[in-house]
Amino acid sequence: MISIFAIGSAATGATFMTRIYCVGSRAAGVGLLALAFLLATQPALADQTIMASDSSQVDCTASAKDLTRISLVDDAFASVSKISAGNPREDFSVVNEPVRGDIYLSVQDGFGRTGLSFFATSKRGYVYKFVCRIDGEQASQVFISNPAIANERTGEGPHPEQLAPQDAAVQLIQGMYGNAILDGYEMRQRTLSPVYVGRLKVQMIAEYRGVELTGKVLRIENKGDDPIELTDAMIAPSTALAVSIAESKLSSGKVTTAYLVAENGRQ
Repeated sequence: MISIFAIGSAATGATFMTRIYCVGSRAAGVGLLALAFLLATQPALADQTIMASDSSQVDCTASAKDLTRISLVDDAFASVSKISAGNPREDFSVVNEPVRGDIYLSVQDGFGRTGLSFFATSKRGYVYKFVCRIDGEQASQVFISNPAIANERTGEGPHPEQLAPQDAAVQLIQGMYGNAILDGYEMRQRTLSPVYVGRLKVQMIAEYRGVELTGKVLRIENKGDDPIELTDAMIAPSTALAVSIAESKLSSGKVTTAYLVAENGRQ
């Protein structure tokens, strides 16, 4: 299996501060970068790893200049459904690659919309609604993991120590998302004092520690008056193998959960 997590540049986190939100939101972006420093080092631009259940909406980011690959963990896409915009400058391409069952998205130069949406059905029969924001010039990858599939495989897969680091990280993300007790990991409900970064209240609420990997569960609350859009790059240290955010679009007063996985000794 190819590596599904790419280490990016800390400068990517600065994109949050250029968004046309209020000054308070941009300050919160600065705070998130500082939080990433506390967790490890500088922010990283990693491939997107998203937990999604049947019939749920998947919020992701698609490349504005290159291909975007969408892949299912332990599943494959069987079909995609989209509506033609009627205007070539507002239409996009969705290709369902038949061998691996992945989806490839692309938009033409001068694409006139800020986002795109479509439906996809997997070979296991799960349906997902994709809503992708258009941003960035580099090729992008999105990995979708369904907790229902992980539950089906509980006790059947190899021990975490037998997996490659990236595969073990995906397994740990799935377990943390489902609040499961995983073989080879000690789960500690560690509710630490919250840290305020701008108008965001951030608190570590659980830790999963194994021989090779450690996973952390963070509670993030928007205490400001304006919405904030979180990305993996804003909370992932450069040493992270995996990061997943339950709800990236955070309205005023709303709470989301983030899951981070790193190798022990590199946090």
